Amino acid sequence: MDDVIPLSEGELLFEELLRSVHACGPIEVLEAADRYGTAIGLGKITVHLVDLQQHLLVPLTGGPILDIDGTVAGEAYRHDTLRLAEGGGDELSLWLPLKDGADRIGVLHIRTSRLDEPTLRRCQTLAALLALVITSKRAYSDTYVRRTRARPVRLRTEMLRAFLPPRTLGTARGISTAVLEPAYELGGDAFDHSITRDTLHAVILDAMGHDLASGLTASVAMAGARSARRSGAELSELTAGVEKALINWLPERFCTAVFADLNLSTGLFTWANCAHPAPLLIRGRRLVPGAMDRPPELPLGLDGVIPDTPPRAVHQMALEPGDQVLLYTDGVIEAYDTDGRMFGLERFAEFVTRAASADEPAPETLRRLIHSIHTHQRDGFTDDATIMLLEWTPDPKIPPFRN
Repeated sequence: MDDVIPLSEGELLFEELLRSVHACGPIEVLEAADRYGTAIGLGKITVHLVDLQQHLLVPLTGGPILDIDGTVAGEAYRHDTLRLAEGGGDELSLWLPLKDGADRIGVLHIRTSRLDEPTLRRCQTLAALLALVITSKRAYSDTYVRRTRARPVRLRTEMLRAFLPPRTLGTARGISTAVLEPAYELGGDAFDHSITRDTLHAVILDAMGHDLASGLTASVAMAGARSARRSGAELSELTAGVEKALINWLPERFCTAVFADLNLSTGLFTWANCAHPAPLLIRGRRLVPGAMDRPPELPLGLDGVIPDTPPRAVHQMALEPGDQVLLYTDGVIEAYDTDGRMFGLERFAEFVTRAASADEPAPETLRRLIHSIHTHQRDGFTDDATIMLLEWTPDPKIPPFRN
């Protein structure tokens, strides 16, 4: 029998931290991490979470609020990689990204007098642990949410945000990322995405109006889509289920939507478009004009108004490795500047293709894009604007699907 390797002092301390986090509150867990850092020779440890609009990194246990653009902390967040800077005296200042899977939630700041390989590994492990703990605890605590909001949100917005998934999810084979504005005053836009073993599911919705009923419409449509998806429904059954839910519960409301599935093994992209702007295909870092244009269909919720509504058409397309698919609501391209000029489809697509050419991470592309639209439209939004970006990055050894 092989000899059992005894735990080192550092491993015992980390085990103690792991055991303690279950009984800690949202802020107490950060204080426990700081004590662990002191015990292994690190300096001050601080967690900064990203604010609701991805402008700022907000400290949870003291310290200055930092801009994402123009700071070392922001570089770590934007580029999803660690950054090292001088911290004053003999100290080093280490910034590490905090991620929930593929979703960026903030950065971890660690001050240390040395940074050898064992120390760096401990710091990276601590960042991974804290990201998991924060994600777990924010599901049932308002502490983190309150710190990352600059002002109260409207009632309809609170209702919609309760349904929204993380901004980004994915695996090495594919990613889905989304942004939406106005963050504090959403009307009827929403998005959803989910991932199973081989399929990335995506939904984008735009409900009629900008009142509480529009938020309720989007919420019912999203719940209907999730219920059907989790029951194993195909897209045709899913759209029919959402239609039925809207007619039964909100008979005078309607919404536009795109429901899509991406097979991560084969690249087969399947979608149903319910009177929504057509998805855009970016291939070889260029927009392929009209690639996903299909005959228009009726919005969801009109089956009770317009008799004999035909079933929704389901479309398919074989993606190529590296392809990107953009889903968006009309508030994105119809954003007007002070001279009455629209942001427009051409500028929208060009922004994404330039970012792809620079190998920028998809979540960072959408963060900058939504801020650019915000600036274009007099630093505000007159309509909801939602963008989703799906990217297929398969294993090169597996041949893609072909019709």
